Amino acid sequence: MDKQVIDALLGAMIQSREGVSDLLFTVGKPPLVETHGWLEEFVVETPVPIFGPKEIDQLADHIINGDERLLHDLATWGSCDCSYTLKDVARFRINIFKQNGKQAIVMRKLQSEVPTLDALGLPPLFREIVKEKNGIIFITGATGSGKTTTLAAMLHELNQTQQIHIVTLEDPIEFLHPHQRAVFHQRELGKDFPDFARGLRAALRQAPKVILVGEIRDRETMEIAMTASETGHVVFTTLHTINAGQTINRILGMFGKDEEQFLRQRLADTVRYIVSQRLVSKVGGGRLLLTEIMGSSLRTRETLLYGESEGRTFQEIIEAGSTLGWHSFDQSILKAYEADLISEDTALIFCAHKHKMRKDIDLLKKLKEGSFEMPSGLQMQTEPDVSATPLS
Repeated sequence: MDKQVIDALLGAMIQSREGVSDLLFTVGKPPLVETHGWLEEFVVETPVPIFGPKEIDQLADHIINGDERLLHDLATWGSCDCSYTLKDVARFRINIFKQNGKQAIVMRKLQSEVPTLDALGLPPLFREIVKEKNGIIFITGATGSGKTTTLAAMLHELNQTQQIHIVTLEDPIEFLHPHQRAVFHQRELGKDFPDFARGLRAALRQAPKVILVGEIRDRETMEIAMTASETGHVVFTTLHTINAGQTINRILGMFGKDEEQFLRQRLADTVRYIVSQRLVSKVGGGRLLLTEIMGSSLRTRETLLYGESEGRTFQEIIEAGSTLGWHSFDQSILKAYEADLISEDTALIFCAHKHKMRKDIDLLKKLKEGSFEMPSGLQMQTEPDVSATPLS
């Protein structure tokens, strides 16, 4: 397959239906497109519609285009990350990997326009989050949950409102930010810096106010990110964790047990927000973004210092912080269910506490049906009881 054939195939796949997010190529299957979380086959009108090792290898070779770093990563680690531009159609973030001795390819479509906080439907608190002047802000979630998109919207808000220097370290660059009020320098792993740790260390000498680290993958990068936040920078970054508690445990796991207490002190001093997010199936089709937000307070800092215990968990702290704009996943889920955005099944699948969620859903159903009754043993007295014995 030459460039013309490959580009025609990619273009046809991405334009085959609305909402295509990923293209997948694997041996023994036709090309696959993912739309709103579901895979469908894209039938190729050729004598052999099923892709074999030869076709996958040709596609991979075309994407890698002889890049020595990518070839080294693929041979050494079994996978490599890169980007690809389909002129006037789309940009892709690509992972080429080996499975069962053969190659496979996943291509994530990148959005061409930088999103806004309003367009993503993010809570108003995000406008306060981007006003932080130092510390670390984590955006966490599973792969494909939209972490990079959320970060792009937050940086766009800074670009609209603050005259500052922003340095980003990305793998690869997904959203191209124009210079507006802020000045952007966007650097790509492999092209502009060799690894996140060295890229972040260099960023400290580039006089930024805000640093975006695409992902914290190791101890060294985490160490430098904390140092940056302690020296007057705001660091935005991501972790593949699903909530605040797991995020802290993942960070602690990067360091030795003998360093835990000192690390907890640093985290208590530097963590400003942990935002976790998930995409769930929406009623009527598509997906809905649900978030959990925990900020910094006396209680969160105390829990960071001494760890979670009975009566002191991040979940309880988050739900008690609703006046600050914080909320847990379960609160987000219940709100979405009440607004008829998600089904009962979806709510129960994604909630953290199924028994409590079922009770809350049952209560909402009764309220909607107008059949809610006061709990037994409680009575509402509307008129004075004339038979009562008066006090002497």
